Amino acid sequence: MCASPNLAALPSSFVTTDVPAELELTPLSGRSRTIAEWTTNFHLALVVIDPFTLESSWILDTADRILTRYAEADVRIAFLVSATIDEAKQFLGPLAERFLVFADPDRSAVKAFALESLPAFVHINQHHQVEASAEGWNPEQWRAVAANLSDRMDWTVPIIPENRDPSPFAGSPALG
Repeated sequence: MCASPNLAALPSSFVTTDVPAELELTPLSGRSRTIAEWTTNFHLALVVIDPFTLESSWILDTADRILTRYAEADVRIAFLVSATIDEAKQFLGPLAERFLVFADPDRSAVKAFALESLPAFVHINQHHQVEASAEGWNPEQWRAVAANLSDRMDWTVPIIPENRDPSPFAGSPALG
């Protein structure tokens, strides 16, 4: 079991944000469910991306590696793409077949999660609250979100960053 993160050292994104229980997330299968339903049994670990920006394309390999690390943990891992179902499939390619993917064309989930820039790494707990998030690609902040998630799941923390990961960048505006 990893040690609990030092909360004093965590970024301000560790302030809990309540997400409306009725917020609907639509997977690529098209059958929407509320956030309350998606978090009934498991936390959610989401990488939120905007397929219309270069910044989100730069993080795909890193996101794949991080989400794959949690594939066997008691957490539901997914991409949330601020696009239609067809656009999400096109942007993610084979990743859309390997991961749960939510389409968010009107960015209602992005707004509910109070995100300001994308890509983002978001941990939503079973009380449908954003427990932790990191915006843009700041490896230290993503590592802090992963450490928090790993602590809650009693799981090992992925190495963030790795040599293949991109240099840090601020991301693009979350609301387009």
